[in-house]
This record gives sequence, structure tokens and C-alpha cells, in this order.
Amino acid sequence: MDIFQIIGFIGMIFIVWAYYILQMGKYTHDSLFYQLLNLIGAVLLLISLCVHFNLGSFVIEVFWIIITLYGMYKNKKEKKNN
Repeated sequence: MDIFQIIGFIGMIFIVWAYYILQMGKYTHDSLFYQLLNLIGAVLLLISLCVHFNLGSFVIEVFWIIITLYGMYKNKKEKKNN
């Protein structure tokens, strides 16, 4: 296992952890912690995929990052308006 596979594995742990805490009701979908776990996990997986490329996985991680950034922007905007 090389360093990029380890980085990707850590990214996968972050994403699975985010999903777990969401399902357990410990955090909500709009919590910053949940969103950061998703974002960091996707970025780490994307780094891994730049070395061990897989088109399907690469595309899903790009969308994961875009959607997470949109959610973070939307939450910040909503908090500003309140």
C-alpha cells in the first residue's frame, strides 16, 4: 500500500464517519462538522485518484465536493439572514 492509497483510505473513513454520525442523529446535514468531514474525505479521495485513476470514482468525488461546498455556502447564507 503506497501513501496515496493510505490517503484515499483515510478519505473513505472520513466519509463513512460523516454518514454514520448523520444516521446516528449526532449531527444534522447542515452541521459544519458533518460537511467538513464530507469535504475533507472527498478531497483526500480525489488526491488518491489522481495517482490511482478511476474515472467513475473521480467524477463522483468532484460532484461530492461541489455539492458539499454548495451546502456550506447555503448554510452560511441562511445563518447570515437570520
